[in-house]
Formats: sequence, structure tokens, C-alpha cells
Amino acid sequence: MKNVLSNTLNNSSHVTTKVAAIYVRVSTKEQAEEGYSIDEQVRTLKELCEREGYKVFKVYSDRGISGKAMKNRPGLQELLRDASQKAFNTVLVWKLNRLSRKSLDLLSVIDLLKKNNIAFRSATENYETETPGGVLQFQMMAAVAEFERANIAENVKMGMKARAREGSWNGGQVLGYDVVSTPSENNYKRKFSKLVLNELEAQTIRRIFSLYTSGIGYKSIANKLNKEGHRTKKDKDFSINAVRTILTNPLYAGYIRYNVRRDWNEMRRNNINPNPIIERGRHEPIISEETWEKTKSIMKSRGGRPNRIHSGEFPLTGILKCPVCGAGMVIGRTTNTNKDGTKRILEYYVCGAWKNKGTAVCRSNSIRTDYADKYVLEKLSNIAKKDKLIKDIVDKMNNGNLERLAPQKHEYETLKKKLEAIEARKDKVLGLYEEDIITRPELSSRLTKINEEKESLEVRLSPLAQQLSQDSQPEISFDMVREVMKNFVQAYKESMSREQRKHLLHLLIDTITVDEDRKIETIRIQLNKQVASHFTIKGGADSSISDEFAPPFSVFLDI
Repeated sequence: MKNVLSNTLNNSSHVTTKVAAIYVRVSTKEQAEEGYSIDEQVRTLKELCEREGYKVFKVYSDRGISGKAMKNRPGLQELLRDASQKAFNTVLVWKLNRLSRKSLDLLSVIDLLKKNNIAFRSATENYETETPGGVLQFQMMAAVAEFERANIAENVKMGMKARAREGSWNGGQVLGYDVVSTPSENNYKRKFSKLVLNELEAQTIRRIFSLYTSGIGYKSIANKLNKEGHRTKKDKDFSINAVRTILTNPLYAGYIRYNVRRDWNEMRRNNINPNPIIERGRHEPIISEETWEKTKSIMKSRGGRPNRIHSGEFPLTGILKCPVCGAGMVIGRTTNTNKDGTKRILEYYVCGAWKNKGTAVCRSNSIRTDYADKYVLEKLSNIAKKDKLIKDIVDKMNNGNLERLAPQKHEYETLKKKLEAIEARKDKVLGLYEEDIITRPELSSRLTKINEEKESLEVRLSPLAQQLSQDSQPEISFDMVREVMKNFVQAYKESMSREQRKHLLHLLIDTITVDEDRKIETIRIQLNKQVASHFTIKGGADSSISDEFAPPFSVFLDI
């Protein structure tokens, strides 16, 4: 399938003149507090291009997006995809930290550009990457920038620890309280957070502790809460984990707990701190000290009981979807007694929402594991054996993609024309001012309205461009699908463990739907770069799609 910008890219694939891609970014916080402006960055970089004889290929922008994670920036991802097609020979930014605040990310981007013979320059920092000396200077600047960022983060963390030791709240929404911003006691620019009791939510907290201390377990509590109409802070049903989190939080007894998990951004739920900060807080407690101690005592007494955790031997957990609510299905077991007194354990896939939140949310909607596992594996094996079935599926999918993308392409082209018309209006207004037909206040008023219209169009255009860029991939070939399916079946047969087999199924299958009669309805296969890399032989069918710098793609086949 042709890319919506393919003609432009193809015409620029062997650039001989100075062709620049402009990249600009501003986070919401920077826009509000530091006065950065995307329009000002674009103006500065376009002036640089005009002075130095660059032809602007395209302006890539990420408006209101943090520089923390590259994968979450559609503008940057589009730039990297066009770079892999050699659409330009230089990337210009206003400042180094617009591209990234992490030296590792910066160096990986520069490495990708270098492999495609693309230079990188900053308008406000005196270095480039076209010479060995420039590369060295760039690497040093990147290291300094990351050091400054890490130093600021460490100072902030120290300040938050100090506040926690004083019994102050460090921010974040929590059920039972409202978070109110208050000015700093030292008149700093930064505001701090204070917990104020929310009586309606506090009733839910007291109900949870009351039920638990009366001997009721997590799942029963979640079920009761949902039936009684209680809601979480995010206005959702209560789950087992939500109940457990509340019952283990000393905040409700009047304490501040901080630094439970160290290096949260990098480690997430790992790296638990055995000695977190726990201090008497400045907020009003919701439960008594007696209730808190009783809760801890009950948890300790139940701590020795093994959790009912099932191994990874059931490969369809998560990808098999509940026919009623769409939640991922998990394992459930029942025990039947035979006539001779022996017991038989029956295993089912059951609705995860029902198992985690109770009957107020959904029903079990169980489906036998032996039926589901056998059906899916036989279906996949059958597809791999019959070329005609693969051809029918591929043809249907490719034709369906063309029809599906037609409305988005039409809307994209319409918005682009409107954007061009706005630019023409802007030039006309500037001309009227230069000819003294309108006054400066009139110019400012008109430009403000024009820029608002432009920004509104760009907001609508950005996700469309990203979607078309991701979806406008070459047609998926029969050879690649056949190779993927056959290699999957072979790899599954040769897998040495249940965990390996489950991993292979979850890699290939996106979702499995079940009808009202508890029978499998559809199996949705996902084809993307990861699947192509895993199940195709290097140099085999369509191996170019799994190349490191190939544009990303993701398509689905329903079988």
C-alpha cells in the first residue's frame, strides 16, 4: 500500500541539495511556565534555513508532549521513518533538549541519522555532527545535559523526602481525600499539595476496613462494594487489588508513607524499598489506630496461606475475551465429586472481571480449557497447511485496508488544503500591514485568530498523519503469511516448556472472541515487525519489513 506522502518521499530519496527537516517540541509545562513557543521555534529555524540555503522538507512537531520518552512522540517517530527513506540530508532543532533529554536516546537518534548520511544541527548551540570534532562536542553536550537533568531530579527527590519526613503529602490522587495545592512556605515558585478529607469517599474507606476486620476477604469486599455502588477515585469498579492497596496503606490511619518503590520510572514494580519513610502526617486520619492495628494483625495471620496462583500452563489467558464484557479471561477451577467419592478438578477459562471484581460486574461465562486450547491449535495448524486459506485471508485483508483508509486519506488531504489556505491568509494580512492598510492592533488581532485556526487544524491533522503513516504499509504478501504460520507451528511443536508455548501464542494472536454459546468465534492474528522478525527466516519472504529502520506496521488477520 502506498504511503500518503510517497510521491514526495520518492522524489526526495536521492537529495543533492541542502534539504532540512525541522523538528520542534514543547511540553505543556514548558509552554505555561517557561514561555517556549512552537511557532517561535519554527520561525527561528526557517530563518536559519533561508540564510544558509536550506530547502525545508517538512516541519515535524510534538505539541504539549514531554521529552521523556521518544516512543510517545508521533512527530519524532514520523521524522525517523522519513529519515530511513533518506527524504532529507539535515535535521535542525532549536535546542538539543527539544530532541531528547537523555544522552542514550540522543545518541541512538544521531546514529540512525548517520547511517542514512543525515547531519544534525542545533540553532542555538554551536556544534554539528558532520565532523569528528562536532560529534565529540555533541556527545559531551549530551552528557552534560543528562547530568543536569539527573541533578535536578535528585534535588527534587531530596526535597520530597524532606517533606515526607515532615508529614507532608507529595502529591497524587488518593481515595478518601482531595488534593489541594498550597503556596510554598518559603515563597518558592513551586506549589505544594495538602490532603483535605473527602467525607463521601471516606465512607467507602471506612466500609472497606470494617468489612475486612469483620473477617471478609478481598474478593467478597470488592463484590459488596460494587453492588452497593461504591466507586474508586477514577470512578471505576473495585477490584481485589484496589481493595488490597487501600487496606495496606497507612495513610488512612494518619501516616505518610514515601519511597516504597525506588527508581519507579525505570524499575516500575521492582526494587521495593525495605525501609520506606513512614511518619505521622499532617492530614486527618479516616480510621482509628485500633482499626489499623487490627487490620495488620489479620493480614499477618493470613500471610502464611498460599495464594491461589495458577502457573502459565494455560496459554489463552488474557487473549481469550469474555463474550459479555470483553475482559480478558483467566483460569478458574471447580472440584466435582464422583459417585465413587473421588474428586475431579475441572478447569475453565472464566471472565477476569468477574473473578477479580465479583458478580456486580459480570458473570463467569466459563469455557472449558481442553476445548478452547485444542480448537485454537487445530485452527492455526489447518491454516498453515492450506495455501488457499492463506491466500483468501490475505486478499481479504489487503482489500479491506484500502477501503478502510480511504476516508482518513480524504480528510487528511482536505485538512492540508485548509492549512495551506490559512498560510495564504496569513501572508495576505502581513501584506496589508506592510502597505499601511491595517494598523498594528488589527494585525495582532487577525494573526491571533489565524494562529488559533492553524493550531486547531494541526491538532486534528497530527493523529491522522500518524495513523496513515503507520497503516500505509506495503501490502502483506502471501509468502510472508505462509512463512509466519508454518514457522509458528514448527516452533510451537519444538517448544520445551509451557511458558514458551504460551509466549509464542501471545506473540502471534491478538485476541480470541467467544460467542453467546461459549464457542470460539474468531481468532485474530497480528502481523507486525516483531512477529515478522520472530517467525521469518532472515533473507526470506518480505524480510525487509523486519529491518531495523523499516517503517513500523501492524495488521490483523481474522481466521
